Amino acid sequence: MRKRRFWMPIAALAVTMLVPPGAMAAGQSDTTTTYEATRKAATEKAALLTGTYNTTSVQYALIDQGRIVVSGQSGRNDEQGLKPLTKKTMYGIGSTSKMFIAAAVMKLADEGKIDLDAPVVQYIPNFTMKDERYKLITPRMLLNHSSGLYGSTFVNAFLFEDNDTYAHDTLLTQLADQKLKADPGAYSVYSNDGFTLAELLVEQVGGLDFTTYMHRNFTEPLGMEDTKTPLDPIDESRTAGLYYPTYKGQMPNESVNVIGTGGIYSTAEDLVRFSQIFNGHAEDILSAKALTAMEQEEYKRGMWPDDADTSINYGLGWDSVNLFPFSDYGTQALTKGGDTIFYHSSLVVLREYNMAAAVVSSGGSSTTDQLLANEILLSALKEKGAIADIKPGKSFGAPVKAAMPAELMNAAGVYGATNQLIKIDIGSAGSLTLSSVQAPEAPPETYTYTADGSFRSADGNAKLDFVKEDNGRTYLRLRAYASLPGLGQTALSQYAAEKLEENDLPAATAAAWKERDGKKYFLVNEKYSSLAYLLLPALKINLFADAPGYVLDQKITGPDASASDLQIPTMAGRDTQAYSFFREDGIEYLTSSGSIYESEEAVKPIYPGKKSTATIPASGLAKWYAVSEKSVGKTMQVKLPANGSFAVYDAQGNCVHFSIIGGNHTFVLPENGAVVFAGDAGSKMAITIQ
Repeated sequence: MRKRRFWMPIAALAVTMLVPPGAMAAGQSDTTTTYEATRKAATEKAALLTGTYNTTSVQYALIDQGRIVVSGQSGRNDEQGLKPLTKKTMYGIGSTSKMFIAAAVMKLADEGKIDLDAPVVQYIPNFTMKDERYKLITPRMLLNHSSGLYGSTFVNAFLFEDNDTYAHDTLLTQLADQKLKADPGAYSVYSNDGFTLAELLVEQVGGLDFTTYMHRNFTEPLGMEDTKTPLDPIDESRTAGLYYPTYKGQMPNESVNVIGTGGIYSTAEDLVRFSQIFNGHAEDILSAKALTAMEQEEYKRGMWPDDADTSINYGLGWDSVNLFPFSDYGTQALTKGGDTIFYHSSLVVLREYNMAAAVVSSGGSSTTDQLLANEILLSALKEKGAIADIKPGKSFGAPVKAAMPAELMNAAGVYGATNQLIKIDIGSAGSLTLSSVQAPEAPPETYTYTADGSFRSADGNAKLDFVKEDNGRTYLRLRAYASLPGLGQTALSQYAAEKLEENDLPAATAAAWKERDGKKYFLVNEKYSSLAYLLLPALKINLFADAPGYVLDQKITGPDASASDLQIPTMAGRDTQAYSFFREDGIEYLTSSGSIYESEEAVKPIYPGKKSTATIPASGLAKWYAVSEKSVGKTMQVKLPANGSFAVYDAQGNCVHFSIIGGNHTFVLPENGAVVFAGDAGSKMAITIQ
């Protein structure tokens, strides 16, 4: 969910570690290490996260040989400073929740109740899609991200202090209306829906709702008292304080209601307790056979770039089964990270040393959390004598220009990644320029052709080349290192984009899309408690001359339809979309992954008189209004029903007031702004404007 530029690595961080001759034997018990140096390093670097790198608060823990030896926290919690952060402050762990789902599936496999390579429909008979290939999807494909599902069906999944199970309960209905974007097993690309489907699989086969299954099989046996789901009683005073950059004040707690995909709350100490499963110290929970299967190079089953230093190479559940920088020293590190809108987390496990570190945070990112976890592990390994020193960051070196083969100029063109269009120009003298089609004002990036056949950045931290895969498609491959001062370095190797093929449109189709060019469509089917109303709940259709026949990366397939045709493994092809338009009562609607948007033409000016009422229609769809010149500067107050909310936006689309956060107090209507009312069908909002 984090905003990122497609051609750069996920963030900037990490350090490298050196395993010298005579290092301590793997897993050897050590009771002499004091960990004073590691505690000091963790304290300093956690303070760096909260003081410099946009992290509100952070909590961390290190476990070694089954003993928690380092634990701490940094940052601010509530606005008043009345609730100090402690080791028992709970954080949402986002997609690190997926490791609980992966462990559950593997436990059921241990019990002979699930065959990882049998069709999912064998266990969930009512699972169906508009694509016969869905019958080939297996539990293994759900866990290694190779199912071919589009990515994320998240209607009503992210709510403020609301554990509505709509997203979980309706997933099968939503998927029944979708197609696959790839053959099952063709390649691994991050998919949230795959893990929500795996959650349904666990419930179907395990015979329990997932919250109950998780507690009975994992949290209770491991003594994880501070690990909960939105369906548990949650003491909101124990959850970390949340803040949003463009909105003043503390947020209510965030409920992510696709629990196995990203909805679990935990602490750093509980997560390292959970890691003991993966370090082989809970064979009564998961067998050694299951652990070995989970850490295999699942990503190599399908299309994948050649191996290089990276933070993403999937196992079963794991984001990486050979995480950089540990890979530089012949040490296998397993990792899973997670990001929601407000919460972030990372778990890094070193099975060879029976160690793990966990970091959870409010604000920041899973990448910075992972870097802190790396730093803690490296410091501990050095302090106990398992490594001699920590390496400096790596680079490919400054580019030395070489003669470029003329045929490489054919690789120039427009490339797509999810919601991205990238223009690549290649000069005969060996220069490559990369620019954003959507943001032509942004400075382009330049690279120089070098003797190893790649184009290298001036600082030597990134290189690009082109790969034509067996599927006949051409990919822009990125290999890069990125650093954050004080937090080390991370690496990424992936296909960053795919060259778009020509897509000539029939005249009628082109005309239909030209009518939509520049139009906004407003989200109308999110619940009144949805975080979507705090964010930017609108889509704008933009067509670009550089990519005729496309709307962003989606290929236009008819007057009222488009769909992404990207086939990109790893991350750049995640969460691809398909748009469908329909008209009802003279209003055009756009649908995508279960979300419904109405055309700006349906948005009427709010009544400027003193008293009016907004009524949610029988459909339950939200009501949008524009702030006209007659209403600008006037003070609005809304009397809301129990199950209702309203939000106000400025001319740039920023949310300046959301009643779920700020209450029903009066608010001055902004110029060129908008107002949305959401609630149960038939509910009425009494509006006073003065």
